[in-house]
Amino acid sequence: MYRPVSLCLLALSGAVALFAQAPPAKHYKDPAEYTAYSAVTKDVAASNFAQAITDLDAWKQKYPQSDYAADREALYVKSCVSAKRYTKAVDEATEVLAKGLDQVFKDPKDGPSLEVQFLYNATISVPMVADPTPAEMTTGQTVAHDLMNLDRRPAGLSDADWTKLRSDVQAPAKAALMHLAILPGIRALTANPPDCAAGQTALEKALTEYPDSANAAYNLGTAYACQKKYSLAMYEFARAASVDPTLGGTQDPNKVRGVVDDNYKNIHGSDEGLDQLKQQAKASPLPPAGFEIKTAAQVAEEKEEEFARSNPQLALWMKIKAALADANGAQYFDSQLKNSAVPQLKGTLVEARPACHPKELLVSVPLPNAQPSDQPEISLKLDKPLSGKPENGTEFQWQGVPSAFTASPFLLTMDTDSTTLEGLKTTPCSVPVRRKK
Repeated sequence: MYRPVSLCLLALSGAVALFAQAPPAKHYKDPAEYTAYSAVTKDVAASNFAQAITDLDAWKQKYPQSDYAADREALYVKSCVSAKRYTKAVDEATEVLAKGLDQVFKDPKDGPSLEVQFLYNATISVPMVADPTPAEMTTGQTVAHDLMNLDRRPAGLSDADWTKLRSDVQAPAKAALMHLAILPGIRALTANPPDCAAGQTALEKALTEYPDSANAAYNLGTAYACQKKYSLAMYEFARAASVDPTLGGTQDPNKVRGVVDDNYKNIHGSDEGLDQLKQQAKASPLPPAGFEIKTAAQVAEEKEEEFARSNPQLALWMKIKAALADANGAQYFDSQLKNSAVPQLKGTLVEARPACHPKELLVSVPLPNAQPSDQPEISLKLDKPLSGKPENGTEFQWQGVPSAFTASPFLLTMDTDSTTLEGLKTTPCSVPVRRKK
């Protein structure tokens, strides 16, 4: 791109006088060129851009060398954009770049303004080209970078207007560059068959370069999902929803947010931790190393393990009871439980038989925070009668060996050494009063 030389350097080089001279006046080659130029300007004024392109082609073919070549190029890409012929606009930009912007737009008076128009229209065409070739992608990157880094100030612009112009062109330039950065990843994902790994690599690179691109994040989530990397996919979907849930105005924001909320619950089993995920994804475009959303099965397993650590006896009984209550419960009892010593269990006394000096204790095993039940689940057959009267409702512990089982009503019988009983409250049995005859 043309770079204006500073006045200090010009003074030192003795070239101030040369550059201070007025640029050579532009002339039409002949009246026919003027007629060609006028036809184009009338087409543009009438918004007949398809005809303008036809007339521009005729003008360019007849007068390839023209003092108005810069005007013609600016009008060309403008007409192509307005006629929605975006590929033609980008292809025309490729020809101009091959000649050099500083050569095509070399007029110090009109050149900067025409160059801005050319770069702007060429740049906004880039995302609209359906399937750009590698050459067209290169052109798109070049014009977008040049637009973003404008350094030739059009004549007559104040400092404020120049600052505003440079600010205004940042958004379309960045949009074009983001589109081109994301495109290889999308192509990989939409190939037949899709190349999800290549899509992931391309989109991770794009998101690193453009961390505020919701499209890059959402498509990266898709690349992860098609490789069954569901935790990473959820992170990127959450990232996209936090940056722009409309994905550049292409999607219903509620739908994108729903993808995050619904799929998180499907994976995790609840929305616990969802808000934390959203905040984490909002803060950083890529997930940290080792990032994982625990599945519902993992959560359940962890809770089961924690329960077993804090309630080992109850956890053991629940496991035994579940196996016995299964359709194959009788087989489980005969093959694995019968005549096998069971580690210490804990339960609540429902009934002692007989009430005084019992040899059988009927026990229930209530779940945490549940009301005590009077429905026995275990029968303890003692090796000898107890010395007193056990108190119903007492929680106690024991060890025993299963000897019988009935499924309906549910009851597991255990042979129990009375010396293994711990915590069972008893009171002395009252001596019956004998009446004298």
